[in-house]
Amino acid sequence: MKRLSYPSDLTEQEWAMLEPLIPPAKPGGHPRTTDIREVINAILYLDRTGSQWRALPHEFPPWSTVWSYFRSWRNTGIWKRMHTALREWVRLNQGRKPTPSAAIIDSQSVKTTQQGGVRGYDGGKSANRLAEIGSKSQGMASRAKP
Repeated sequence: MKRLSYPSDLTEQEWAMLEPLIPPAKPGGHPRTTDIREVINAILYLDRTGSQWRALPHEFPPWSTVWSYFRSWRNTGIWKRMHTALREWVRLNQGRKPTPSAAIIDSQSVKTTQQGGVRGYDGGKSANRLAEIGSKSQGMASRAKP
């Protein structure tokens, strides 16, 4: 039975771009039975909704399977290659160069001297807050520690 689609699901064009980047199943052993497109859809669902891994809807593969693929792809650089391919595809479709020519760094917090004294603590202005590193593309921003 085919499930209803979520707004975060891959389009046919996106899947056609990503499918060649998916590594083949490991030789020997049990053949792959997991639908890799559904694994990616599950990861995109989690990213879009902010849901927990264990709260993944039952229409997707088991959360532990999705987590295993995500971890493996993150550690081997496959996830980064997928992101780069999609970003370049979006930029080319907009008539731009595949890679950005400029980046914007905004640290959100500035350390000051103790002259003014301690006035209180605002957790939203912590020096450890993540900095946005973005390009001039439409919402394609990455998160990195300052």
